[in-house]
Amino acid sequence: MSLSPLFVEKSFDELPGWDEDDHLQAFAAFRRSAFHVLTKPYRSGALGVDFSTFAQAYAEARTVSPANRSPFSNRPQARGFFERHFIPAHIRAESGGAGLVTGFYEPVVEASPVRTGRFSVPLLSRPADLIDIDDANRPAGMDPYLAFGRDTPHGSVEYFDRGEIERGALKGRALEIAWLADKVDAFFIHVQGAARLKMTDGRLRRVTYAAKSGQRFTGPGKILSASGEIPLEKVTMQSIRAWFKAHPDRVDEILWQNRSYIFFREAPFDEAVGDDPALGPIAAAKVPLTPGRSVAVDRLLHTFGTPFYIDAPSLTAFDKKPFRRLMIAQDTGSAITGPARGDLFAGSGDAAGEIAGVVRNPADFYALIPRALVGRPR
Repeated sequence: MSLSPLFVEKSFDELPGWDEDDHLQAFAAFRRSAFHVLTKPYRSGALGVDFSTFAQAYAEARTVSPANRSPFSNRPQARGFFERHFIPAHIRAESGGAGLVTGFYEPVVEASPVRTGRFSVPLLSRPADLIDIDDANRPAGMDPYLAFGRDTPHGSVEYFDRGEIERGALKGRALEIAWLADKVDAFFIHVQGAARLKMTDGRLRRVTYAAKSGQRFTGPGKILSASGEIPLEKVTMQSIRAWFKAHPDRVDEILWQNRSYIFFREAPFDEAVGDDPALGPIAAAKVPLTPGRSVAVDRLLHTFGTPFYIDAPSLTAFDKKPFRRLMIAQDTGSAITGPARGDLFAGSGDAAGEIAGVVRNPADFYALIPRALVGRPR
């Protein structure tokens, strides 16, 4: 596997703000992946960053014992780890311009274990007739985009879409994990792929992505912008929520145009947070997400566990400073496509949602490539 020409080698001195970043936080996230890969290796991305070349960095990361929740005693040691094992490479966007970052978070919402007059919107588990579809079992004529289908006595067909499911296509199958009070809250949990649920019986539960109906995602922001309801430059999660609140009679009209529907599974809370309740849900890379340090990338192109230094000077929502941070690729999403495209995990709860909801900024992406891959040991 050869490295893509989209990678242009740089030096660490060329990364804006590299010396000022907190590499300790990034190392903590990287170290979680280093332990996970002992169980199951990550798949190498199509851009040529071979998973096997991370072996030396992962091995050293596993030998460092955390003390007071800091794997190293100071930031220069953590920075030295990354400089010792990696070489930065700028990733050219396919368009030739800047890359793009958006934000995501883990909602925290009130929920009921049973349906009531107030709590009537369900989060559903994966149905038994939802099957994985690939080139080996795809029926002739089925949309090649679809990665899921519905098993029927007459063969596989496209699964029910959002509108059909919300109109009752799966009623009576006992798939309900929990019930929410608001359909818009449920939709944004679908978008984020996870949530913490504050149950009416006093429990705290966590749900995370299990599967989807398979159709293409169509965001409400795109729909509302195209119809002239919200100017494109003002589309944020907050403006979308405000529009839905002002037009409750049109919620289904807009949301059902997004045919994709998400199914969930309950994640044991201790499994996800360990001894740190600030950690996010376990995501596609099978480690808990680290607020402000985990990034979702295109998993077909990139290799999970890859460190990315992201320079987005116009983004100040995280800490009122230009965003220049080392992030670790630990999640993905159907809307995250392309080599210079990332979704930044902001954390859990309303404050994180206020950050994530406004993030849509140009950014330069620098992948940290293992020195073993580029043949330049230090």
